[in-house]
Order: sequence, then structure tokens, then C-alpha cells
Amino acid sequence: MSLLELIASLLGVIAVWLTVRQNSWCWPIGLGMVSLYAWFFFDARLYSQVLLHGVFAAMQLYGWWAWTRGADGHGRRVSLASGPEVLVGIGMAVLGSLLLGSAMARFTEAAFPWIDASLTAFSLLAQLWMALKRLQCWPLWIVVDALFVGFFSFQGYWLTAGLYALFTALAVMGLREWRATLVAAR
Repeated sequence: MSLLELIASLLGVIAVWLTVRQNSWCWPIGLGMVSLYAWFFFDARLYSQVLLHGVFAAMQLYGWWAWTRGADGHGRRVSLASGPEVLVGIGMAVLGSLLLGSAMARFTEAAFPWIDASLTAFSLLAQLWMALKRLQCWPLWIVVDALFVGFFSFQGYWLTAGLYALFTALAVMGLREWRATLVAAR
């Protein structure tokens, strides 16, 4: 465990907790977390994770804008993704997994190119749905975060694996809270 991993993990817990609570400060704190984790994953030769966290950095800025201003000037409200939106999103994540995995396997010395790429692609979809405040972000995060626990445990990154276990629990809380918000709005 490094100091970098420890600080990034602490910021991650704070950011996800704030996301569950629908507090827009989750985004700038998340920006700090993803920036530190990009550096950490570069050292670990998990290049898809580096790319993921680079995209996450841009999405943190978008999420902050969307949650505080949004298209209607009032920020976003929790909503459900449509069936076609879900199908297109999953299709794009599968395609992204294949393309990124192939590129990482062919052009880099990535440690686990295919698993890393798949978790990256589905994390991007979950992050996009979170920025759009789609309820479906939480079940996807539950699955992805649980898989990350195993992935990081296998590599001996115990603090990060523990962080993702906590993320999984927070995603369950997020699903409950956002569902309640959605029901109350109806």
C-alpha cells in the first residue's frame, strides 16, 4: 500500500458517499480521486485503468456541470434510462471492451488487457449513467465494483480491493436512495 493509493482511496469513499447523497461536491472530490488513481494505475501497468481514469476526469467535470446547472438550469433529476438507451449503452460497452482489449493486448505490455478493458468499458457506461442521473447506474456499479474487488485482490492491491468492496456497498445504498427519490418524484 502506498500513500498515493491511501489518499486516492479516501477521496473515493468521500466522493461515492456524496454521490449517493446526491451532493454535487462528489464531482470535484471525485476529480481528485481519479487523477491520483490514474497515476497509481500507470505505475501498476494497468493502462486501460489509466485511460479510464483520464476519461473519468473529463466526466467528473461534465457531472459537476450537469448536476449543478444541467440542460434546464436546475440540475438533473433521477430518471430511468429507456430500453433502447440501455441496449445501446451495453452494446457500446461490449464493443469498447473488444476494441480496447485488442489494442492493449497488441500494442502494450498491459498486465491484464482483456479484463482491464472490459471493466473499463462498463465503468464508463456506469459513470455516464451516473452523470445523467439514470437509476440504472447503480445496478451496473454493483456488478462492476464486485468484479473489481476480485480483480484487485488477485493482484494483491488490498486497499483498492477494499475500497471497491465499500463502493459495492455504497452502490447498494445509492440504488435504494435514488429509487426512493424517483418514487417520491412521481
